[in-house]
Amino acid sequence: MVDPDVLRKIVVRRAELNELEEQLVKQLDQVRAEQEELAVAERVIARIAEQFAAADATAAVPAEAQVAGRAVLLIPHRGPGMAQDALPPDYQRIMAVVQDTGGPVSTRQVGQELGLEVTARGKLEPLRGKLSKLAARGWLRKLPDGRFTTRL
Repeated sequence: MVDPDVLRKIVVRRAELNELEEQLVKQLDQVRAEQEELAVAERVIARIAEQFAAADATAAVPAEAQVAGRAVLLIPHRGPGMAQDALPPDYQRIMAVVQDTGGPVSTRQVGQELGLEVTARGKLEPLRGKLSKLAARGWLRKLPDGRFTTRL
Protein backbone atom coordinates (compact mmCIF):
# COMPACT_ATOMS: atom_id res chain seq x y z
CA MET A 1 0.00 0.00 0.00
CA VAL A 2 1.19 3.52 -0.91
CA ASP A 3 1.60 5.97 1.88
CA PRO A 4 -1.24 8.58 1.73
CA ASP A 5 1.25 11.28 2.72
CA VAL A 6 3.35 10.56 -0.39
CA LEU A 7 0.24 10.66 -2.60
CA ARG A 8 -0.77 14.00 -1.11
CA LYS A 9 2.72 15.44 -1.77
CA ILE A 10 2.56 14.22 -5.37
CA VAL A 11 -0.86 15.87 -5.88
CA VAL A 12 0.35 19.13 -4.30
CA ARG A 13 3.53 19.15 -6.40
CA ARG A 14 1.56 18.41 -9.57
CA ALA A 15 -0.75 21.38 -8.80
CA GLU A 16 2.28 23.62 -8.21
CA LEU A 17 3.82 22.55 -11.52
CA ASN A 18 0.53 23.12 -13.37
CA GLU A 19 0.31 26.64 -11.92
CA LEU A 20 3.95 27.32 -12.83
CA GLU A 21 3.27 26.06 -16.36
CA GLU A 22 0.33 28.47 -16.73
CA GLN A 23 2.49 31.39 -15.56
CA LEU A 24 5.25 30.45 -17.99
CA VAL A 25 2.79 30.14 -20.89
CA LYS A 26 1.43 33.63 -20.09
CA GLN A 27 4.95 35.05 -19.89
CA LEU A 28 5.90 33.37 -23.16
CA ASP A 29 2.81 34.86 -24.85
CA GLN A 30 3.75 38.31 -23.52
CA VAL A 31 7.34 37.92 -24.74
CA ARG A 32 6.19 36.85 -28.21
CA ALA A 33 3.70 39.74 -28.41
CA GLU A 34 6.41 42.23 -27.45
CA GLN A 35 8.80 40.70 -29.99
CA GLU A 36 6.17 41.15 -32.70
CA GLU A 37 5.62 44.78 -31.65
CA LEU A 38 9.37 45.43 -31.78
CA ALA A 39 9.59 43.86 -35.25
CA VAL A 40 6.79 46.13 -36.47
CA ALA A 41 8.49 49.15 -34.89
CA GLU A 42 11.78 48.27 -36.61
CA ARG A 43 10.03 48.03 -39.99
CA VAL A 44 8.27 51.36 -39.46
CA ILE A 45 11.50 53.09 -38.42
CA ALA A 46 13.35 51.63 -41.41
CA ARG A 47 10.58 52.83 -43.74
CA ILE A 48 10.64 56.33 -42.23
CA ALA A 49 14.43 56.46 -42.51
CA GLU A 50 14.18 55.49 -46.19
CA GLN A 51 11.60 58.22 -46.77
CA PHE A 52 13.79 60.84 -45.07
CA ALA A 53 16.81 59.70 -47.06
CA ALA A 54 14.82 59.93 -50.28
CA ALA A 55 13.48 63.36 -49.28
CA ASP A 56 17.00 64.60 -48.50
CA ALA A 57 18.27 63.37 -51.85
CA THR A 58 15.56 65.25 -53.74
CA ALA A 59 15.17 68.31 -51.49
CA ALA A 60 16.92 70.68 -53.90
CA VAL A 61 14.97 69.48 -56.92
CA PRO A 62 11.28 70.17 -57.31
CA ALA A 63 9.60 66.81 -57.61
CA GLU A 64 6.20 65.89 -58.91
CA ALA A 65 3.76 63.73 -57.04
CA GLN A 66 0.39 62.33 -57.97
CA VAL A 67 -2.57 63.54 -55.93
CA ALA A 68 -6.02 62.42 -57.03
CA GLY A 69 -4.58 61.53 -60.42
CA ARG A 70 -3.10 65.01 -60.98
CA ALA A 71 0.58 65.91 -61.03
CA VAL A 72 1.40 68.41 -58.30
CA LEU A 73 4.74 70.04 -57.57
CA LEU A 74 6.32 69.55 -54.19
CA ILE A 75 7.83 72.64 -52.61
CA PRO A 76 11.02 71.86 -50.68
CA HIS A 77 11.75 73.25 -47.26
CA ARG A 78 14.28 76.04 -47.46
CA GLY A 79 17.69 74.93 -46.28
CA PRO A 80 21.01 76.68 -45.80
CA GLY A 81 22.47 77.83 -49.11
CA MET A 82 19.36 76.74 -51.00
CA ALA A 83 18.64 78.97 -54.00
CA GLN A 84 15.23 79.95 -55.30
CA ASP A 85 15.84 77.94 -58.45
CA ALA A 86 14.92 74.90 -56.35
CA LEU A 87 11.35 76.17 -56.60
CA PRO A 88 9.01 75.62 -59.54
CA PRO A 89 8.83 78.57 -61.99
CA ASP A 90 5.49 79.97 -60.79
CA TYR A 91 6.76 79.97 -57.19
CA GLN A 92 9.95 81.70 -58.36
CA ARG A 93 7.79 84.45 -59.92
CA ILE A 94 5.89 84.85 -56.64
CA MET A 95 9.18 85.12 -54.74
CA ALA A 96 10.45 87.75 -57.21
CA VAL A 97 7.30 89.87 -56.74
CA VAL A 98 7.59 89.72 -52.94
CA GLN A 99 11.29 90.62 -53.09
CA ASP A 100 10.81 93.45 -55.59
CA THR A 101 8.22 95.22 -53.42
CA GLY A 102 10.78 95.70 -50.66
CA GLY A 103 8.26 95.30 -47.85
CA PRO A 104 5.27 93.33 -46.67
CA VAL A 105 2.75 92.60 -49.43
CA SER A 106 -0.80 91.34 -49.45
CA THR A 107 -2.02 88.49 -51.57
CA ARG A 108 -3.96 91.02 -53.66
CA GLN A 109 -0.79 93.03 -54.40
CA VAL A 110 1.07 89.90 -55.49
CA GLY A 111 -1.90 88.90 -57.64
CA GLN A 112 -1.95 92.31 -59.33
CA GLU A 113 1.78 92.11 -60.09
CA LEU A 114 1.29 88.64 -61.56
CA GLY A 115 -1.62 89.84 -63.70
CA LEU A 116 -4.25 87.74 -61.95
CA GLU A 117 -7.94 88.59 -61.56
CA VAL A 118 -8.05 90.29 -58.15
CA THR A 119 -11.60 91.63 -58.01
CA ALA A 120 -13.09 88.35 -56.78
CA ARG A 121 -11.69 87.04 -53.52
CA GLY A 122 -12.08 83.42 -54.62
CA LYS A 123 -9.71 84.00 -57.54
CA LEU A 124 -6.90 84.81 -55.08
CA GLU A 125 -7.27 81.74 -52.86
CA PRO A 126 -4.91 79.53 -54.93
CA LEU A 127 -2.30 82.32 -54.76
CA ARG A 128 -2.86 82.70 -51.00
CA GLY A 129 -2.30 78.96 -50.67
CA LYS A 130 1.00 79.20 -52.57
CA LEU A 131 2.16 82.13 -50.45
CA SER A 132 1.22 80.26 -47.27
CA LYS A 133 3.04 77.16 -48.50
CA LEU A 134 6.16 79.24 -49.18
CA ALA A 135 5.89 80.66 -45.66
CA ALA A 136 5.39 77.23 -44.11
CA ARG A 137 8.46 75.91 -45.93
CA GLY A 138 10.67 78.80 -44.80
CA TRP A 139 10.87 80.78 -48.07
CA LEU A 140 8.67 83.68 -46.89
CA ARG A 141 7.49 85.04 -43.59
CA LYS A 142 3.78 85.49 -42.91
CA LEU A 143 2.97 88.46 -40.72
CA PRO A 144 0.10 88.45 -38.21
CA ASP A 145 -1.93 90.78 -40.45
CA GLY A 146 -1.83 88.19 -43.27
CA ARG A 147 0.77 89.95 -45.41
CA PHE A 148 3.97 88.29 -46.57
CA THR A 149 7.59 89.38 -46.61
CA THR A 150 10.95 87.85 -47.40
CA ARG A 151 12.90 86.05 -44.70
CA LEU A 152 15.93 87.82 -43.32
